[in-house]
Amino acid sequence: MLPGLFVAEASQWLSTSSGRIALDGYSWMQAVHWVAGSGLYEPRRHRSHGPRSFGPTTVRVAQELAQLFPCRPGIEYLVRRTGLSERTVQNHLQILRETGLLAYIVKGTRVAGGPAQASEFARMIPTEFDAALGIRTVQRDEDAPAYTRAVSGIAEAGRELMAKLAKKAARKVRKPRSKTSSKAPAKASVRGAEQGGVTAVSGEARCTPMQVGTSASSTAGTTSLPSESKLASGQSKSPTPKKVKRGRRKLNSVGRRFQLASELIRQVPWMGRASVPRIAWILKEVSDAGWTADQVIAFLDLGDAPGTVHRPSGFLAGRLKGAVALWPTEEGRERAVQAYRDSRRAEKARHQEWEGDWTPPRSESVRRLVADAFAPQQPQYDLPDGHQDAGETGPDMPGEEELKEFRAVAWQEFMLGRPDQVITTLDTLGPAAAEQIYGPELVQRVRKLISGTSLMTVGRR
Repeated sequence: MLPGLFVAEASQWLSTSSGRIALDGYSWMQAVHWVAGSGLYEPRRHRSHGPRSFGPTTVRVAQELAQLFPCRPGIEYLVRRTGLSERTVQNHLQILRETGLLAYIVKGTRVAGGPAQASEFARMIPTEFDAALGIRTVQRDEDAPAYTRAVSGIAEAGRELMAKLAKKAARKVRKPRSKTSSKAPAKASVRGAEQGGVTAVSGEARCTPMQVGTSASSTAGTTSLPSESKLASGQSKSPTPKKVKRGRRKLNSVGRRFQLASELIRQVPWMGRASVPRIAWILKEVSDAGWTADQVIAFLDLGDAPGTVHRPSGFLAGRLKGAVALWPTEEGRERAVQAYRDSRRAEKARHQEWEGDWTPPRSESVRRLVADAFAPQQPQYDLPDGHQDAGETGPDMPGEEELKEFRAVAWQEFMLGRPDQVITTLDTLGPAAAEQIYGPELVQRVRKLISGTSLMTVGRR
């Protein structure tokens, strides 16, 4: 018997999680289906509304997360993909975190006057899953975190259950159909049978019902009966042929192009407003060659990331020129994708939304507080008697010979256009101490030069 499955809020971060990172979405979905069927999860807080168990809707939300790389979904994106409400999506994301299947990498925030920042998650496999199936893990790098451990084997007793979970992970859980639509035809047929005036008619002609009367014609159509020889040999065709069950239709080349274009527009930042048909037309060569979205992104990463793209279709066509000839084999493309995932540039791209330039606050009072916080604090010194200035302090004064030498060197540097020595003294010790060291005239000239409030000529009269 396994204990109840529940992860506290403090342990829902990647750094504090006890699970391990899922290497791909397929293996993560196996853990999701195991949690859904185990019945170990029970929410600790009483909810007056919303889901109270790990059900099919939670699995549907997990299916959308399994297809994202990196896993940084916005609430609006999940609402659009699943058709659920915003509150429902938030509840099921909480369930996935409380069962240890998701862990925060970066938690989303909402900045006043700006767009909301989406949270980034790590898809995790809880330790209860490994214990239930007898999965053995090993830490290959001793310096790496515990959540990077890899699978090294599985117990014989857990292989059968792992095979069942693999079949479930390969299927997609879809939104259930409404019960009213399925019951409507049945009610109509029962009502028609009670009235006696409704006869089921198929696409082919059926036998004419028996009628009372001497009329030789019938408005219901002519009778079509097979011959006795065909009935004896079993060659008669059924008037209601059975429908052939067909699986999911496979995409043709055009469908694969549009699917690839849609995935790239969702994942590549500078393609966010591009037209899907135009991008699909540009991707026809790589799509027909069997490229995936990850392979295209890895090839685009060979060049520097653009700052601003005014025409994404033209930029994409230039980047993909000759791509099929450079990466002709599937094995080479997969190695390139793995190298892209391990690169530092990919790591930077995952966090570029969070590491942007700092923007000052809009409030004037808050800006003043920030300016005061960043203002350098002037050190306090004790001056000899008679040298204290109101509101400002300075260091111990040097002798007269040293002062003359300082002033001569400072004037010479100032005449050559290099007042760095005086500026450094102003920034660190303040105007009062600078005037005592270099003299009021030189300090006044340097301050005017810094402020730029008046046109002046560098030089002495």
